[in-house]
Amino acid sequence: MNKRGNSSKVSSIKKNLRIFNKTVEDIKRIKIQGARNIAKAALKAYSLNPTLKAKRILLNSRPTEPMMENVLNLADKYPYSKILTHFDKTQERINKYLFPLIKRNSIIFTHCHSTNVSNALINARKKGKIFEVYLTETRPLFQGRKTAKILRKAGIKVTLFVDSAVCVALSKKQRTKKVNRIFLGADALTPKGIINKIGSETIANLAKQKKILLYIVADSWKFTRKKIKIEQRALNEIWDKAPRNIKIKNPAFEFVDKKYLTGIITEFGLMKYGNFLDKIDKFNKIPLV
Repeated sequence: MNKRGNSSKVSSIKKNLRIFNKTVEDIKRIKIQGARNIAKAALKAYSLNPTLKAKRILLNSRPTEPMMENVLNLADKYPYSKILTHFDKTQERINKYLFPLIKRNSIIFTHCHSTNVSNALINARKKGKIFEVYLTETRPLFQGRKTAKILRKAGIKVTLFVDSAVCVALSKKQRTKKVNRIFLGADALTPKGIINKIGSETIANLAKQKKILLYIVADSWKFTRKKIKIEQRALNEIWDKAPRNIKIKNPAFEFVDKKYLTGIITEFGLMKYGNFLDKIDKFNKIPLV
């Protein structure tokens, strides 16, 4: 190879490294949101540098994302394009199974930002369903605002509540309407329940008290048998330059026991959470749709 060829190769390596490092930082800082989007971004970065070290760096960027780990492991066995196809096929199936659960003039509640939930709701609206969505702002990073913007742009009526007003949103108080369904995403599916954005357990408890049907909407690739460490985010997200003698906790996620869940919607269909676990048990590995 001549000098020009060597120079071009070095330049390409440096460019790929810059892209890889930026992706890692964007995942860490939650500039890339949603388990599916994180997994796709990680897959693209890994394809530029498919080494064990690169995989470890990506996985350490967000430890509460088993979908990313499953996708990176599959990347060692399947073509990039085939893995990407899974996401679209899965979303189409989720859209199909969620659609009948939305009745005319329903009030749907959701929390944080889930690509699967948002896309399924948008699909329902495009196919003629008339409904409203109540959702929480999701402090401290306000992921709920992202969901609100996306849904409103799709022509869905949206009402955003501050997080501490979640009981008002679910209780038909202060001129709110009765919530008919709750659809939550999940960052991790486990044998005992799910892990999702902080605030989800409060919502699950309220749903049970008020007898509101609560469904998890997620890709089966989020399933893991590993113990998930709850991510503690930076304190300055809560209070920048807080006095030193004030202790601050900023957990990003929390566990929700499967006993609170009416059902789960995945590419396998709508089913009880226990039936979903039975379905997963039939596979010796993460299924590729």
